[in-house]
Amino acid sequence: MIVEAAGLRKSFGVTEVLSGVDLRVPEGSVHALLGPNGAGKTTIVRILTTLTRPDDGGATIGGYDVLREPALVRGVISLTGQYAAVDENQTGRENLVMVGRLMHLGRPAARRRTGELLERFGLTDAMDRRVKTYSGGMRRRLDLAMSLIARPRVIFLDEPTTGLDPASRSTMWDVIGELVRDGTTILLTTQYLEEADRLADRIVLLDHGRIVATGTADELKTQIGGERIELRFADEVQLLKATGVLDGVADDLVLNIPSDGTAAHLHHVLDVLRDNGLQPERVSSHRPTLDDVFLALTA
Repeated sequence: MIVEAAGLRKSFGVTEVLSGVDLRVPEGSVHALLGPNGAGKTTIVRILTTLTRPDDGGATIGGYDVLREPALVRGVISLTGQYAAVDENQTGRENLVMVGRLMHLGRPAARRRTGELLERFGLTDAMDRRVKTYSGGMRRRLDLAMSLIARPRVIFLDEPTTGLDPASRSTMWDVIGELVRDGTTILLTTQYLEEADRLADRIVLLDHGRIVATGTADELKTQIGGERIELRFADEVQLLKATGVLDGVADDLVLNIPSDGTAAHLHHVLDVLRDNGLQPERVSSHRPTLDDVFLALTA
């Protein structure tokens, strides 16, 4: 495990923000932290990136202790926050070269790495424009490129697509996927559940400073129930008759029936209805989403 944390606790005044959080993140994977505002996601990131000390517990990244070896931890990580940390009065290329020099790369190495990243993030055509002329999506891509100058093993992305339009968000997802394929480990916090569903190998769901669920997206969806068939009827009379021949839950002209998700089961349900002279107005199959998981498991 490249990231390990055990028993992390943190309070601000009388408010306990983390109540004993454990994490284990395999190398070359995407781990997503989900939860309502105030659940403790950003506090975990700040502790793991050496910006905040926990009141109790500890963590290691790449084998280095976050509390006792913070300088070594910073050598293997990077952090991209919720807002792009770029110099608007410099060009894209100047921003990247500056960060390279700050990371103690020689001038030729900084320029070489800058060229690689500008090409990788699709910013070559805009590299000599001042960043204040960039769109929100271009700024986020530049910000992420700047965090990769020193080739970190672990990248912390704190809500990286906040405020982006759908096209820019999709581009960022593609970039994150490429980083993971190259062996980079990503620890991601996000408010977009579809983002976690698409990107994360494992998801940690937090609420009031505690982990309330962890697993793959499919595992979390299964925890709150399997698939179901929704049958909408024209009136209460048909709905009542349907509840007499099928085992389900009725609500507002809709009968919800547990399903194994197969076509055979759907055909069986429709055959039973037809044999009893019933014809639903609409039939749909519904599988739990991460939205369902979020609402079911958090306050």
